[in-house]
Amino acid sequence: MSTKKTKVAQLPLPKHYDPQNATNADYSVRDITLLQTCAEAWRKTHKIHPVNDDAKNVQMLIIDDQVDFSFPTGSLYVAGRSGTGAMDAHQRLVEFLYRYLDLISGITCTMDTHLPYQIFYPSAHLLPDGSHPQPNTVISAKDYRDGKYEPNPAMAAQIGLSVLDLRRQFIHYCEQLEKTGKYMLYLWPYHCMLGSPGHRLAGVVDEVRLFHSFARGAANIPAIKGGNPLTEHYSIFSPEVTTLWDGRPIPQAQKNERLIKTLFEADVVIMAGLASSHCVKESIADFLKEIKAQDESLVKKVYILEDCTAAVVIPSGPDFTDDANKALKEFENAGMHVVRSTDLIESWPEIRL
Repeated sequence: MSTKKTKVAQLPLPKHYDPQNATNADYSVRDITLLQTCAEAWRKTHKIHPVNDDAKNVQMLIIDDQVDFSFPTGSLYVAGRSGTGAMDAHQRLVEFLYRYLDLISGITCTMDTHLPYQIFYPSAHLLPDGSHPQPNTVISAKDYRDGKYEPNPAMAAQIGLSVLDLRRQFIHYCEQLEKTGKYMLYLWPYHCMLGSPGHRLAGVVDEVRLFHSFARGAANIPAIKGGNPLTEHYSIFSPEVTTLWDGRPIPQAQKNERLIKTLFEADVVIMAGLASSHCVKESIADFLKEIKAQDESLVKKVYILEDCTAAVVIPSGPDFTDDANKALKEFENAGMHVVRSTDLIESWPEIRL
């Protein structure tokens, strides 16, 4: 019996798409009405059916493809070892989405969303002389116990805690992180600040999200994460720490049950985004944990586009590429599929479209 798979037709790239925009931090969709008109014409020309008629529910999860991560001018550019990692990843991703636009049922773009005072920012912490530690500083529970750092009273006042209680929370938080063995508390440069230019989606990613939405009648609503002052939120599915020092839950620090349900109901889940060493890695790890808790056979429907992501590599600082590669291997060993956007989709293992 033949095992040859049916060839899946690819759509051409639409005329409005310019690959050079994948390297342009200033590019954005200026005229959404015009894009809508183009998408609806594209639908008619190529006889594209609405998502409600899809035989298979194929969901695309794009993690944190935002300006601050995507371009050298961003405050936390995900360069990868090549130096052009995020930009290359975006070009491959959007071209994949345009080619298979008629197969993708929904696109969820997650958006890291931050405020001036959060536990992973220098603003939250003070050195003995009253100055703030520098970005890219690593803080341990012992550092706080030894008095190397103190909480910023301004942050304590904002969230209604005493400085003593905030200090207790920071110690507890660092202890909880250290118990997992994943990360210690890392002070990041300010990035993806709500309302800032760096917060928005990379222009080519936003463009394909909107084009797909208008062409196929998909909602494609972004998923917001990262605004809680007392916890990090690498994963779109759940925060890193969920408890206060006294055992109570951190207010509004809970799982994204709605997105978990959306992906569980899909026939195929495709994941990509930034960065493979942090938010992509933790999101996939969380989703794998949910799968194992509910139905381990579902792991086979997850596909990771390895060439549509990149790792954090900080100049004269940490290089997290090996962490990212190790995680991808672990996900593959668990039954997920690590694939490339440039491979024919019908060649992907166990794909059923």
